Amino acid sequence: MSDDLPGLDLTRLREHLDRELPGLVTGPLTGELVQGGRSNLTYVVGDGAQRWVVRRPPLGHVLATAHDMGREHRVMSALADTSVPVPRTYLMCQDDAVLGAPFYVMEHVAGTVYRSPELTERLGTEQRRELSMRLVDVLADLHSLDPEQVGLGDFGRPDGFLERQVRRWSKQLAASRSRDLDGIDRLAELLGARIPATRRTGIVHGDYRLDNVLVDDSLRIGAVLDWEMATLGDPLTDLGLLAVYWEGLDGVEQNPIAKGIGPEYGFPPISELWQRYAERGGTDLSDVEWYRAFGFFKLAVISEGIHYRFTRGQTVGDGFEHIGALVPHLVAQGLSALDEEA
Repeated sequence: MSDDLPGLDLTRLREHLDRELPGLVTGPLTGELVQGGRSNLTYVVGDGAQRWVVRRPPLGHVLATAHDMGREHRVMSALADTSVPVPRTYLMCQDDAVLGAPFYVMEHVAGTVYRSPELTERLGTEQRRELSMRLVDVLADLHSLDPEQVGLGDFGRPDGFLERQVRRWSKQLAASRSRDLDGIDRLAELLGARIPATRRTGIVHGDYRLDNVLVDDSLRIGAVLDWEMATLGDPLTDLGLLAVYWEGLDGVEQNPIAKGIGPEYGFPPISELWQRYAERGGTDLSDVEWYRAFGFFKLAVISEGIHYRFTRGQTVGDGFEHIGALVPHLVAQGLSALDEEA
């Protein structure tokens, strides 16, 4: 624990909490940066009796809407009484004067984040399958919710969602472009030309994967985290991106993103996860390869943005030095999903 944390002034945080939530904090605050995040900064803070989590955008270069704290806070607050497990939210602060950027405070949920081979190898084959199916079930539960009924009817614009997503991530790429990337513009062009018809709309997480959930000792999912890209739109974008994390990075040396998951580590193939999802919701997955390709493009753009910040010394934490090398692989895999060559 440290009282000298990049992006988190514990004195100012304590003063703000005492003003907004008197009595919540009962002792001196300590804090630590949670390692493993590749985007927003996450800290665990405590007063000796209780612990909370503070989330804020990364330091330095921030793309518009890519690190929206209010978005995360709103969607988790809305999902509090649903079947989708989320941490309790305590406070949202939009005043940059407190920590230099918007932030929010939420409940600290105990559990394991399975983001390394050392953690997943502790699970037996049946446990890996059980956890995989529960991961899909929670996603299906999220997508089955009526946004209006949970107060998120105006959370996004479902009409034209896929077209705007391709444009948005192309724009994000342009904002972080600092080198030539063979094939990435072609991938964006192909995605835009082959957009499938959206069959239904719902709440989209935007970055759903095993290491964005907390798992309890009974292998139940205790909380879904990292809602910064949540919106209303085509839920199959979550399914396509899950496939990228699940088995789209197999064989990548020094992979800094998804480690220890997928068939390479004894988990069922993504086809079985897709089948489970389709059966639960009666969903037509005939266009799922487009969504997988879009997932590769989106992750390539996000990774390039992180690489951009890393080259300018604007990242906090370890592992960023390998992000840049991952981008060409993601582009090639995205083109392959569309039956194109890089």
